[in-house]
Amino acid sequence: MDTKLPKGLEKLGLKDIQNVYYNLDYDTLQTHEVNQLECKLSNNGTAMCDTGIFTGRSPKDKYFVKQPPSEYEIAWGDINKPIKKEIYDELLELSKEQLSNKSIYVMDVYAGASLQSRKKIRFISEVAWQAHFVKNMFIRPTEAELEDFEPDFVVLNACKTVNEKYKEHGLNSDVFVIFNIEDNMSIIGGTWYGGEMKKGIFSMMNYWLPLEGKLPMHCSANVGKDGDVCLFFGLSGTGKTTLSTDPHRALIGDDEHGWDENGVFNFEGGCYAKVINLDPSSEPEIYAAIRKNALLENVVCDNSGIIDYGDDSKTENTRVSYPIEHIDNYQENLQAGHPANIIFLTADAFGVLPPVSKLTKEQAMYYFLSGYTAKVAGTEIGIKQPVATFSACFGEAFLPLHPTRYAKLLGEKIDAHGVNVYLLNTGWTGGSYGVGKRMSIKNTRACIDAILSGNILKAEFDSLDIFDLAIPKELPGVDTAVLNPRNTWDNKEEYDAMLRNLAVMFTENFHRYDDNGNEFDYASAGPKL
Repeated sequence: MDTKLPKGLEKLGLKDIQNVYYNLDYDTLQTHEVNQLECKLSNNGTAMCDTGIFTGRSPKDKYFVKQPPSEYEIAWGDINKPIKKEIYDELLELSKEQLSNKSIYVMDVYAGASLQSRKKIRFISEVAWQAHFVKNMFIRPTEAELEDFEPDFVVLNACKTVNEKYKEHGLNSDVFVIFNIEDNMSIIGGTWYGGEMKKGIFSMMNYWLPLEGKLPMHCSANVGKDGDVCLFFGLSGTGKTTLSTDPHRALIGDDEHGWDENGVFNFEGGCYAKVINLDPSSEPEIYAAIRKNALLENVVCDNSGIIDYGDDSKTENTRVSYPIEHIDNYQENLQAGHPANIIFLTADAFGVLPPVSKLTKEQAMYYFLSGYTAKVAGTEIGIKQPVATFSACFGEAFLPLHPTRYAKLLGEKIDAHGVNVYLLNTGWTGGSYGVGKRMSIKNTRACIDAILSGNILKAEFDSLDIFDLAIPKELPGVDTAVLNPRNTWDNKEEYDAMLRNLAVMFTENFHRYDDNGNEFDYASAGPKL
């Protein structure tokens, strides 16, 4: 497939291209990766690459060109930083120069499994493993579909160039990740990290879809044999990937989805999993997916190709990308109907939230906007308390629009489709971190089973003080003693004080929405102090 030129390539202004390697198959890509010394092979034939000095995204180097009409839609601030069109044009020329006079890899893919909502994306790079990453992570068109493929959006990945004039341009560093919405193009320079391509398109889907009345979501999704769909939202460490992986339910996807008039659909055609301290007994699906055609990043191996997953000498963010077909139990068309249930996951290290509570629509919008979890205190001397973390819509770093626009869409879809929404605490019980213990996976799984079976709707409910959360009194398979978190604490006064402290954190965080200008008073669904 590298003998034909993709449609529209000449419009990009790349000069004197030597070879165009177009949508190469996996075997050919691997040959290029190894022959060009970009990758080594593990003992089972998995390609292993290093991403250079950047082993994660560079969020402070992400910009949108400030120009009409998109400038009136974007929520400008620390996440969505503006850049002048003149500076973008200069860096675009720099990127084109970098990609000219050499061989390039062109990958044409889809973002979005829904025919009504998908976007055609073209990635151009001079690095074979980056083409491999794109092939893994996005939806792969058929050869027939490639015949007439013209992109809706183009990514020029000029990772080998840097912006030496960044100080003159007033930018953060010599790295740049810039989106020009009106020109349907983004450019990447100075960083090799593959995740910039993945999350860059996620950011764009978060721009495009709400303007069409569709909801983009940072969540995992699965579907039961009867077609019942469940969504799992949660920040890192809450169990989103683990809990959505279910031998009795097909995985639609593990990270990025859309919700349009036909239902839920995966944006991607693969998975991107952390592999630090990977244990085949606790995460067998990921371990089994690491084989030929997968791509490992920044792992350490010995001379025989045996990987030491516990070695974080390059980074703690070691990862693997693999096509979703590497998972046995996945939904083949990567889409299903409207969700019956939505689960917000939080690892509450303060130990005061119940293991499961049923939310009203208004509460669902409130906790969606809050995007709460609590991280365990790190190694810094003297810090013993957990740290509350709030990330709007469970993915604030990728939201070009104001968070309330996504929350409003969520509320409308909950109403339209009668969706039940729940908050699950996968964190601590019986005390905060250091005193209590982590919620047992057995109880958490039983809570999810009760949600999926509908048994939770038959329960009687208590109300959590201050937060007014509906707590079931009994659930099949769940230790009744843990359902009301206050009962699990020896010192009830300490519990009450910690609960109040958490309510204060929620309230203070939510002041950011005081001027949201929407017709719904989001704060009214939160804690009452």
